[in-house]
Amino acid sequence: MTTLKMYCIEIMAVCIPAIIVFLCFKPYRMKALAAMKLKSTRQREITLILFIIAIFGILALTLWPTYIWEDSTGMWGHLRILIERPTWKANLSLVPFTVFKDYIEDLFKSPVFFIVTLINFFGNLAIFIPIGLFPALLFRGATWKRSAIVGLGMSTFIEFAQYFIMRNTAIDDIILNTAGAVCGYLIYLIIKKHFPKFTAGFLCQEE
Repeated sequence: MTTLKMYCIEIMAVCIPAIIVFLCFKPYRMKALAAMKLKSTRQREITLILFIIAIFGILALTLWPTYIWEDSTGMWGHLRILIERPTWKANLSLVPFTVFKDYIEDLFKSPVFFIVTLINFFGNLAIFIPIGLFPALLFRGATWKRSAIVGLGMSTFIEFAQYFIMRNTAIDDIILNTAGAVCGYLIYLIIKKHFPKFTAGFLCQEE
């Protein structure tokens, strides 16, 4: 509960710089759209600022150095690609699905481990859903492959950066994050299929 509260506080904190960035670039966007004889809708503008907040939120949740609020075991963090339990000794073996195995083991340990495992697993999926959903709504030509590439690139950057700020790094997190971005695109397809007029309102309109 404390961790969830901390995450909510961090997300609220990044809303302010996200809104500032949005407002700073808005005049330039409006000018560029006017030059192309296009206009943005209120629906699109709201979604765009939510997308920016989502990006800032992801970066805040994943790149905030843990040593600021808790003890860390080393300057360069842990490479959690293969972990030998119960000592938590890091092993530099590029073996995927190892953390998934840890998740499965944790599910049967206790109700606390069960809840934490579900939060970690689905959290890594859910946090990247906006990366696949919002661009598909806001820009033409979106595909699941593009969503996967963007999710993969962003997640890889984050995991690489986490190694240097004393946070856990796992190749399985990249897999989950990428899958989350693809899930976001699939949600877009469902919305578009059932509410085509609604999804059309997210795109720029001709003047």
